[in-house]
Amino acid sequence: MAAKSIDHAFTATDMTGAASDPTYAGALSFMRRKFTKDVAGTDVTVWGVPFDAAVSNRPGARFGCQAMRRASAIFDNDPQYPFHADLFEALSVADYGDCLLDYRLPETAHSLIEAEAEDLLAKTGFLLTLGGDHSITHPLLTAHAARHGKLSLVQFDAHQDTWPLAKDAQGHRRVDHGSFVKAAVEDDLIDPATSIQIGIRTHAPEVCGLQILHGYEIEEMSATQIAEAIYERTGGTNVYLSFDIDCLDPAFAPGTGTPVSGGPSSAKILAVLHHLKNLQLVGADVVEVAPAYDHADITAIAGATVALYVLGNLAEKKGR
Repeated sequence: MAAKSIDHAFTATDMTGAASDPTYAGALSFMRRKFTKDVAGTDVTVWGVPFDAAVSNRPGARFGCQAMRRASAIFDNDPQYPFHADLFEALSVADYGDCLLDYRLPETAHSLIEAEAEDLLAKTGFLLTLGGDHSITHPLLTAHAARHGKLSLVQFDAHQDTWPLAKDAQGHRRVDHGSFVKAAVEDDLIDPATSIQIGIRTHAPEVCGLQILHGYEIEEMSATQIAEAIYERTGGTNVYLSFDIDCLDPAFAPGTGTPVSGGPSSAKILAVLHHLKNLQLVGADVVEVAPAYDHADITAIAGATVALYVLGNLAEKKGR
């Protein structure tokens, strides 16, 4: 246990080590990590992308970054379950804050996200992004592919996000939260042959070559079997993990823009994530948390816990 302190996000002198703020007080960075724009040399940088102008249903995911940071306060101080350890004893993690976007010019958002992600990836070992709607994954994939080469996408989602790419009057391609996978395949950012989608409960016109584990299939599979399918598909390649919170059934994640019944529980999917510590993970995001539709922070807590499991797996891998 760290010495008692308050506002660890501002008073911390190191990127490692637990905080001791009361759960109900203190500056709300993600898991009380130090707020800083100097992330050079860190193992992980957490940042927020508060953008939701590319949704086809209910807006509100722009507030997801704040909600997950707030929910993450309950994780601090104790050894983190199920990792049996202070994740920050050796893993240096900073909270960079949020990407600055102009709400008057939503068409500029993706290029700004990509540029800032590229800048951060040049300084930090791993970028963990809190969204934001799922369209932000396209510029994130662009930035990560520029650094790591073509990626394998592991996508937890109720939707395939492979809808046709519309164009505006000037012929510019429009990428929204339902078409980013289609765009990623067209742009050669991901390899469909090593990519997989888990929890799909809707139809789209195209599969685009990705493997799909439908909602009804994972209902009958164990967490170990789901993880084994992910390992088999990705085959040791560089993996980008994108977690749309609507992968979970609305009973476990009501606070999202396009909920779909028939999904898995948070317990089952967290068990899957715990099995994925041996993936060659190079980046991750948690998106589509829309707290205006939430109840008692259920969805924000689920989203923050997914991010916690990403950090836990990275910490365990570093500690080997």
